[in-house]
Amino acid sequence: MDLATIEEIRQLKYRYFRTLDLKMWDEFGDCLAEDVVARYGTQAMDKPLHYDNRADVVEFMAGNLGEGIVTIHIANHPEIDVHGDTATGSWAFEDTVIVPDFKIIIRGGGYYIDEYRKDADGKWRIAATKYERIFESMTSLEDTPSFKLIANRWDPSLKH
Repeated sequence: MDLATIEEIRQLKYRYFRTLDLKMWDEFGDCLAEDVVARYGTQAMDKPLHYDNRADVVEFMAGNLGEGIVTIHIANHPEIDVHGDTATGSWAFEDTVIVPDFKIIIRGGGYYIDEYRKDADGKWRIAATKYERIFESMTSLEDTPSFKLIANRWDPSLKH
């Protein structure tokens, strides 16, 4: 078992979520292989989201999860199998998306299934990613009069 490689891949997945949530689009893109195959699915978007390259994934994420939207992704329980310069992995995840302009919160959870590849520059990247939702829920903040967003990294009036 190659524990050093498994740790590199764990760090890669954590970096993927951190850079996504912090909207660090160049760093997020560097987590993905140029020819990444990404299959995301969400009921909130009314259709599956399929992309076959890094630029399209980054463009979608930057365009749809910009500073008007707050996200947090938590991943754990990794199961990673290494096969030389490729690997596969499964991750339990939970995500929360807050959209203040539309007064909604979306929460969900499921399992990511990833394929990883060590590229020519020696870096591990996500070569394919998809997930299966166990649940996804949407709550209108109009229905929750006590809800108040008191901190929001993307709203200067709420920064501390």
